Amino acid sequence: MRLTIEHSTTFEYDQPISEAYTEMRLRPLDAGGQRCLSFMVNTDPRGEVFQYADRFGNDVRYFDVMSSHSKLRAVSVSQVLTAERYENDIQELSPIDAYDYCLPSHYVPVTARLRDLSVAHATGDGAREQALALMRAAHSQIPYIKGVSDVNTNADEVLDLPGGVCQDYAHLMIALCRAQNLPARYVSGYLFTPQNASEHAASHAWVDVFIAGEGWLSLDPTHDAVQSPYYVRVALGRDYADVSPTRGIYLGAAHEEMAVEVQVRAL
Repeated sequence: MRLTIEHSTTFEYDQPISEAYTEMRLRPLDAGGQRCLSFMVNTDPRGEVFQYADRFGNDVRYFDVMSSHSKLRAVSVSQVLTAERYENDIQELSPIDAYDYCLPSHYVPVTARLRDLSVAHATGDGAREQALALMRAAHSQIPYIKGVSDVNTNADEVLDLPGGVCQDYAHLMIALCRAQNLPARYVSGYLFTPQNASEHAASHAWVDVFIAGEGWLSLDPTHDAVQSPYYVRVALGRDYADVSPTRGIYLGAAHEEMAVEVQVRAL
């Protein structure tokens, strides 16, 4: 499937700031059968945008605004060709990945409560069946409700809330997998929904689980589904802390408000 994505981020300040530094992880990956056909970022105020690849192979664009301003807008536009299904291209994990994707991380503490939940839903079958069972468990634990969790909610804390969103489902599933010593990583990206194509979309999150002898299995606990052509993969990491679409710092005493708009369309 060929898709175009427009991702707009606007920062507004209640008084002018003198300097800002911003990083963005928004370019779709060239991996797993997916191809990024084009990508560009424009900023207002305009400035030069630089690039580097992080430890997980994600494309990072970064820029400075060194003049006084009270509003900053960055718009990225991508065209991507998605795969019919996730095409695994790694048969064996490196030692550092095997280590990173099994240990607790910032948003994925493997607490006693999470271990107990993982044991309760684990199966005696192979790793693939185990991963699918833990996806179903994460899906069933929390209703999808916006606004009751926030960007700082971790995998254990969401169990005390009345619901959560895709980030929470992903963190919870990762915790359940790691409690069973299944390497699991966070995937950020987009989900195209044809029935709502005219509406503003949002970023999405799901999970890759490594199956020894097979490779990565890409699963979406929010929808209790396997990755399909409607998914656009953007960044990978241990949890959200590694893949946040936008992060930065600014110099000044102002209060910042951020607004994000996403549009995903089929071509």
